[in-house]
Amino acid sequence: MTEPALAASAPGDPALVELRGAGKSYGTVRALHGVDLAVRPGRVSCVLGDNGAGKSTLIKIISGLHRHTEGEFLVDGEPVRFTTPREALDRGIAAVYQDLATVPLMPVWRNFFLGSERTKGPWPLRRLDIDAMKRTADEELRAMGIVLDDLEQPIGTLSGGQRQCVAIARAVHFGARVLILDEPTAALGVKQSGVVLKYIAAARERGLGVVFITHNPHHAFMVGDHFTVLRLGTLELSAARGDITLQELTDHMAGGTELATLKEELAQVGGVDVETVPRPREPAAPTPGPPEGKP
Repeated sequence: MTEPALAASAPGDPALVELRGAGKSYGTVRALHGVDLAVRPGRVSCVLGDNGAGKSTLIKIISGLHRHTEGEFLVDGEPVRFTTPREALDRGIAAVYQDLATVPLMPVWRNFFLGSERTKGPWPLRRLDIDAMKRTADEELRAMGIVLDDLEQPIGTLSGGQRQCVAIARAVHFGARVLILDEPTAALGVKQSGVVLKYIAAARERGLGVVFITHNPHHAFMVGDHFTVLRLGTLELSAARGDITLQELTDHMAGGTELATLKEELAQVGGVDVETVPRPREPAAPTPGPPEGKP
């Protein structure tokens, strides 16, 4: 898979969505704490972390499913406290989950308008405007670079990558300015993952702010402009693309302490070359202070 060209975006562009010290507690359980994240137009913000790192909680806060219990949540610079996902959708924030919310046996065009069908004719004789929906679905899919020969085919017959792309195009058509993608490449092979990454880049080129949730640092590094790594509900890393390498991102994702422990354990197992295990990052050297007795 080739790395798509990154969209030019000034660092000072206003954030569409911003979290400042945001957190979420469920009773006495603190699921998320002190997280900062800014989603800007025409940029892909990658959020990485292992299971239990807090990625799902972060998605739920931004998409309006759960309210944050600490910090600030701003949309277009305005503090908000969404009570339902509909409120988030009305502000242009759409989430595409792994199940894609599609009906496998329904045609592609019908899934594209699922829940927002167009109708025509006077009441009580209104009926589905099938021609308009087919035409619009085809135009929007082509605008994202998706060309399907038959929109009548059940969406379940498409590949996983194609279904992801239809879901992305659907969200864009219905006014999404911020697109949250929940592990879109998790269950896909190499080729289909490449297809999805291409359309993530296409969404960025159309000026959307994309939040790409993933376990895979290689996929993130191919399209990401900014990287946020969560660990046990807290912020492990927040870095722009130019400030970090793929190896460093992978190291943060794996955790230096865990890597060191793994290397020690593998050294006790015969037939394992521990030299191939990446070295944990070295802690930063302390800044030397003034000589003792001097200010």
